[in-house]
Amino acid sequence: MLGGVRKIYDWMGNQVHSRYADVTLGVLFYLEAIFFIPTDPMLIIYCIERRDRAYYYATIATLCSVIGGLTGYFIGYGLWQTVGQQIIHNPLVSYVMTPATFHHLCGLYKKYEALAILAAAFTPIPYKAATLTAGFCNLSLMPFIIASLIGRGARFYLYAITISIWGKQIKQYIDRYFNLLVLCAMVLIAGAIWLMQKS
Repeated sequence: MLGGVRKIYDWMGNQVHSRYADVTLGVLFYLEAIFFIPTDPMLIIYCIERRDRAYYYATIATLCSVIGGLTGYFIGYGLWQTVGQQIIHNPLVSYVMTPATFHHLCGLYKKYEALAILAAAFTPIPYKAATLTAGFCNLSLMPFIIASLIGRGARFYLYAITISIWGKQIKQYIDRYFNLLVLCAMVLIAGAIWLMQKS
């Protein structure tokens, strides 16, 4: 299994030097804002392999992620306009969340929309969940775009800055302790899943 992960890591590193490197990165970060695709490792590897282009890659990731976020927003908005009422009044959905609770949560979301989007854009909270629900709850579009740009940009440029300064040491560390890092990541993921099931 670790060998398979290593092959994926090496494949991602090789993509940096392909003629379609920028397109691959942009498409992945566009899709990441709509679907559950872990793309941060790709950006980190791109920046490590080409530290001279780290800020350029962070810019691609930011812009494409926000464009993807806008797509997610309009998907959520379209769902609300077409089948929103049926969804929130569905007996199965109402068992988990009543229509009154939904409207209350949407009200809170609208009240703190900038903070909510910033948190989702910068932290490990799934950004795609925020984009879809922002459209579904009909949040204001311009604050959504601004908060997304700030949050996504801060996150991705933080990677670029860190790797620009310590990229050589980071690459050496990853190459030296790759298997250990993968095992630690697997333990953390398994622990997070276990905690979510217990909560």
